[in-house]
Amino acid sequence: MKYLGFDLGTKTLGVSVSDKNAVIALPLTTIRYNENDYDYLLNQINTIIEEEKPDRIVLGLPKNMNNTLGERAQNSLDFKKLLENKFNLDVIMQDERLSTVEVHKFLIDKDVTRKKRKKVVDKMASQIILQSYLDMINNSRKEI
Repeated sequence: MKYLGFDLGTKTLGVSVSDKNAVIALPLTTIRYNENDYDYLLNQINTIIEEEKPDRIVLGLPKNMNNTLGERAQNSLDFKKLLENKFNLDVIMQDERLSTVEVHKFLIDKDVTRKKRKKVVDKMASQIILQSYLDMINNSRKEI
């Protein structure tokens, strides 16, 4: 089973991909788009789906720290519906709290400049989102 991971921002979409065994998530790309221009974004995603041929998509759900859903979370839930309707793939929502913070901390610890961090943070956040999901499903298989 192969997965794509998405981290939806207001002007960027971080994209990651799993290996065919769904064990490891790898950063793929960052798509930049004009705010709310989902037609452009869906066309870019279509190209990736044609190349990668995923079985499912894992989309980050930006919950508030108190576990409530705000405006950004609602945007992600609306985007989930767009993805499912356009590509006929299951879209799984994955809690993404602190994924971007985690990426920034990692890159700062590695002395990556702000300019370089800006170029990779979204795709690395999508990698963390996807890897969290893969770890969860793989750990649950081991418990059976």
